[in-house]
Amino acid sequence: MSFSSDVKEELEKVISGSRHCQLAELAAIIHLGCRIEMDESKDDKLTILSENPFVTRKYFTLLKKTFIIDDNAVKVLQAVKVLDERGHVNPLSEETNPLLIKNSCCRRAFLRGAFLCIGSMSDPQKGYHLEFVCENEAHAVQIQQVICSFEIDAKIVRRKKYYVVYLKEGAGIVDLLNVMGAHLSLMLLENLRVEKEVRNSINRQVNCEAANITKTVNAASKQIEDILLLQKSYGLSNLPDNLRQMAEVRLEHPESSLQELGEYLNPPVGKSGVNHRLRKLSEIAEKIKG
Repeated sequence: MSFSSDVKEELEKVISGSRHCQLAELAAIIHLGCRIEMDESKDDKLTILSENPFVTRKYFTLLKKTFIIDDNAVKVLQAVKVLDERGHVNPLSEETNPLLIKNSCCRRAFLRGAFLCIGSMSDPQKGYHLEFVCENEAHAVQIQQVICSFEIDAKIVRRKKYYVVYLKEGAGIVDLLNVMGAHLSLMLLENLRVEKEVRNSINRQVNCEAANITKTVNAASKQIEDILLLQKSYGLSNLPDNLRQMAEVRLEHPESSLQELGEYLNPPVGKSGVNHRLRKLSEIAEKIKG
């Protein structure tokens, strides 16, 4: 299964202990994963739209926990405030009644139900992206507001006829998984994030070291080229003693670092002193070239 399916499988098994939280999650599933039908007897009937088995199982689990067997669709719709006391049906395209999600625990349950119905997540090995694909703007805005109530940044984008609530930051996705109760998926994602960060850090370090090595090799090649020019056109014996000794040491140790070159001199010289002498040799070589 995909990582997204693993998250949904875990969320399907998370059952809130309080009835008000169960109703909040059920309300999300009804608004986002059901439709209301009227038969000839005018009795309301709820039909599951999703072919996702996690949604179907969670829907019936919540029904069994929050209602008695004899309760019909009318009582269910009244409990989730889709049907009011006058028998008026509020369209499922409207947002879930805010009274059902006024508590933090209920908002967590609501997001759990929403993700089961319309949520998805990319493979974290490839990138971080979690989204809710809504058919109307009211649902998208409500989901965004609920996510933001947990201080998690979520944005909305229009994609053809859909409104998509999305998160692209790994830290925000981890926080949302925690809010929804997907703790196993959270730990797996965190492990993958740590592995990726360590790998990226190592790659950066290797690239930096490789760049430094390349820079050092190029500088040494230029120094040796200049010294060979001086040897041929000017004569190293005509140089001041400190520069002559520096030129001879560089030719003898072409692969050595500045610090190592300084240790070969008599008396030894620090890196800055070696760099200064090599720069003087290059300046003389440039004058000869000119």
